[in-house]
Amino acid sequence: MSFSPVPPPVNGPVGPLERGLAVLRELTRLAAQEGRATVRPGDLVRGTGLARSVVDRVVATLEQLGYVTLDGRDIGLAVRLMELGNAYLAASGLPAALGPFAERLADGLDESVSVAVPDGGGVRFVVQVTRRRTMSLAFRIGDLLPAERCSPGPLFAAEWSGADWAAWRARRAGDPLDTAFPAVPPRHRPDSGADFEARVKEAAHDGWATDDQLIEPGLVAVSVPVRDASGRIACAVNVVSHTSRHDVDSLRAAVLGPLGAEVPAMEAALAAPRRRPAVLAASTASTASTASAVSAASAASAASAAPVAPVPWGVGAFGPAGSAPGAPSGGDDAGGRAGAVGTTPLGPAAWGGLPAADETRAESALGAPSSGPSAQPAGSGRTRSAAGAASAAVGGTSAVGEDPARMAKRELGAGFLQSLARGLAVLRALGGVEATSWGEARSAEGVGRSVGRAVDGEARAVGDAARGASGAAGGMAHGLVGAGQGGGLGGGMTLTAVAEATGLARATARRSLLTLVELGYAEADGRTFRPLPRVLELGYAPLAELGFTDIAQPHMRELVRTVHESASLAVLDGGDIRYIARVPTVRIMSVNITIGTRFPAYATSMGRVLLAGLDADARAAHLADVRPRPLTRHTVTSVPELARVVERAAAEGHALVDQELEEGLRSLAVPVRDARGRVVAALNVATHAGRGTAESVRGELLPALRATAARIEADLATASAHHALGAGERVGA
Repeated sequence: MSFSPVPPPVNGPVGPLERGLAVLRELTRLAAQEGRATVRPGDLVRGTGLARSVVDRVVATLEQLGYVTLDGRDIGLAVRLMELGNAYLAASGLPAALGPFAERLADGLDESVSVAVPDGGGVRFVVQVTRRRTMSLAFRIGDLLPAERCSPGPLFAAEWSGADWAAWRARRAGDPLDTAFPAVPPRHRPDSGADFEARVKEAAHDGWATDDQLIEPGLVAVSVPVRDASGRIACAVNVVSHTSRHDVDSLRAAVLGPLGAEVPAMEAALAAPRRRPAVLAASTASTASTASAVSAASAASAASAAPVAPVPWGVGAFGPAGSAPGAPSGGDDAGGRAGAVGTTPLGPAAWGGLPAADETRAESALGAPSSGPSAQPAGSGRTRSAAGAASAAVGGTSAVGEDPARMAKRELGAGFLQSLARGLAVLRALGGVEATSWGEARSAEGVGRSVGRAVDGEARAVGDAARGASGAAGGMAHGLVGAGQGGGLGGGMTLTAVAEATGLARATARRSLLTLVELGYAEADGRTFRPLPRVLELGYAPLAELGFTDIAQPHMRELVRTVHESASLAVLDGGDIRYIARVPTVRIMSVNITIGTRFPAYATSMGRVLLAGLDADARAAHLADVRPRPLTRHTVTSVPELARVVERAAAEGHALVDQELEEGLRSLAVPVRDARGRVVAALNVATHAGRGTAESVRGELLPALRATAARIEADLATASAHHALGAGERVGA
């Protein structure tokens, strides 16, 4: 595996999987280095050297898989892409095994604590527990740092071979200012590297290493190694502070003792046997609540002729419904060279017209079979009948042994790159282990804290409800699990287990595995395969920054485009609801509410579903304190009647309020749940009472509302599977 963070060249006889990974790397680079939320196809052509027609087909397939988003011609990273990084984090076992230790150390030392792993000549972070201060010090999960500019680097370099050192020197010669590492400020002048070699010798002798403002002025850190059962360094635990609190010597004096005391227990945790769940045929639902919401949305959809936002495919499947394929016309040339640049635009109108023979040629490098008719039209907007059929194909209802990617291709057309879908499914399947209670608790707590920050900077209301939860399915975001897992750190999956988990033929799974190994995303150890830290370079760090509202708002925008009514997200704050996100619709007469607006919970649809989400004691205590007053002639002011209304909302999974808050205002709300199934927010659509009856509003809007909540919940589960949600709320963005 190359020590360079610069991706390998993609020109030449390479397959769709390698081209797809190249596009994802470039999207990540532009997001991380240039801060670009979206890019245009031409940016990817220039950055990858691929032909425009190739980029278009790759992007169309990635959108079908739910890994990128398309808004017109703008392409962005989708939260679901984090499944790939989650696969590595789950397979490594590091967040589950060492997360509790990092929490305990951070609490005891009152400093940020992280866990880092070696990745070639760099260092990647896989666990992060931060202290909440105005000046906080934290790296994003997945960030890559040069080994010579951080405290874990000398520890890892102490075990480098001669070839490793040669690769490191070549990387530094090619990038002397560290411009390829967006997580650190670039150097002002090249460094000889002699100081790093001296630090490596000291670290090998001392058993610890420091960073005295090497990353940036004011930052100091101390790291100690944690070894696996073979005695090799598996990771490093780091304590980070800043010079207003410590200099490097005082930090070392304060933390080396506590760190050293925890290391034996950490190493024992890494060596402990890990759970080995049973193989699933194709995919599983992300959460029970999401599956329930999807089922409800499907049932309501069957009973209504109104437009329905499509529900997500099972997590771990080949992609969510509700994505227009946007596949361009034009061939996927075997070389992938930027020759004849295609001009076909991305988007629904571009779908179709590419013969199946082109897919065969595109996949010839991997020898993957192609099948399926020519592409079918996209239908209207982002809703297609093909998506439902493909969902069934990958959701476990297909014939035993049938390739899910091939079934999806039959439905989605020749523009769908089977080899890319298969390869990413294999990579995702390599993470097939269950999360332990630390990851589960952090998942639920992270959602609560992030929602609380969106309200007023503190984990109130939702945060209080979610904090301390002990069982969110932290690893369920991948869905696919394998019986080939070994015990302790470094367990892998056999080829047979991968084939069974993905529904692929052994030969097809083997081709994907060998490609992933060649590209440095997986390694083979005897008969087993495991993902490598480099998987985290596929969008994980920029996506790890997303907060609760960042995750919800794209789905809310899609909801508004579907139903042509304004949508809002709110949390419970005492006896009120408080709006934390809103997407208005463009109409002459529309509901006008701003972020931060508060309304009494008893008179709002969102308030009632939030109250319905409380446990019986908390709900009774809340209602006991309510003194309802008539806001309109329709407002329910009887506390017993209000209790019955809330009970009905709990039973039905939604609440409709008809002109109780304001004359002429009707709103419909559903709950949004965290990965453990706790209600953390409410999503609603508000409309004027003159637009039909209350029951017609329920019939027309409820299916789309439920489907949107289910998609938000699936993304929340994925984003918080191994760490708390990011702090970047950007409310209203």
